[in-house]
Amino acid sequence: MKNDKKPKKKAPLFLIGFFVLLIACWAISWIPETQTISLDLIEGNAGHVRIALVTDLHSCYYGKDEKWLISRVDKQNPDLVILGGDIFDDKIPDQNAQIAVKRLAQKYPTYYVTGNHEFWSGRADEMKQYVESVGVPALAGDCESLTIGGVTLDICGVDDPDGTGLMAWDAQLQNAYVQTDDSHVKILASHRPEKTSYYEKYGFDLILTGHAHGGQFLIPFLKKGVFAPDQGLLATYVDGIYQLKNGSYMEVSRGLGRESTPAPRFFNRPQVVILELK
Repeated sequence: MKNDKKPKKKAPLFLIGFFVLLIACWAISWIPETQTISLDLIEGNAGHVRIALVTDLHSCYYGKDEKWLISRVDKQNPDLVILGGDIFDDKIPDQNAQIAVKRLAQKYPTYYVTGNHEFWSGRADEMKQYVESVGVPALAGDCESLTIGGVTLDICGVDDPDGTGLMAWDAQLQNAYVQTDDSHVKILASHRPEKTSYYEKYGFDLILTGHAHGGQFLIPFLKKGVFAPDQGLLATYVDGIYQLKNGSYMEVSRGLGRESTPAPRFFNRPQVVILELK
């Protein structure tokens, strides 16, 4: 008797390998890392300063009481912490973000600026009130001076422009800058990396940003992202240090968002950035 059943086609090995590689890349991109960057911004032998930049947490889970995140910062022994926006989220409850902010503030001088998601939540003022209640200044067109080992930093910050509008946001930039001293290291915390034409009007030494999430899919070797909010396709300002036309350095953190983002990260591990100024 003739067997009319057609043999089942097996998936090509290369296709199986491709999906295995894809899953492996996604899994690795779930694991946070620490990136350390050194910058020569301090004149003479005055000393050095270590800054931990934490952005785009989006209230994601990093272990019970955020212990994975806190221990990662602790290992680097920073002199201060900058919370660069979207620490809270507009959909995920505040608990993880509140724990992280409180625990960091108990150990380090810590400063906070808003991101777009804080304003999207409709509760940005409430979030600012919380961070200030645990001893963290919410900078919004303000500048505070901090001296560490003989080095004085002017730490400035602005709200996210989604909450203020562009003109008021630029006014915050100007108001912060006029409070700085040229003999100090002038640092600006601002969530947005794409606003370079505005930053170039001022003389900040270092601008600390996030928002781009590493372009979600970070293109290996090209330092570009497939897509970043407010930059679009093949985004430029997604990861690491960039020098602007006026000489300012701008650091773009890939951030810590994981379960908050519907699209998976590839070649784009969440990160805490350590900036060593010397």
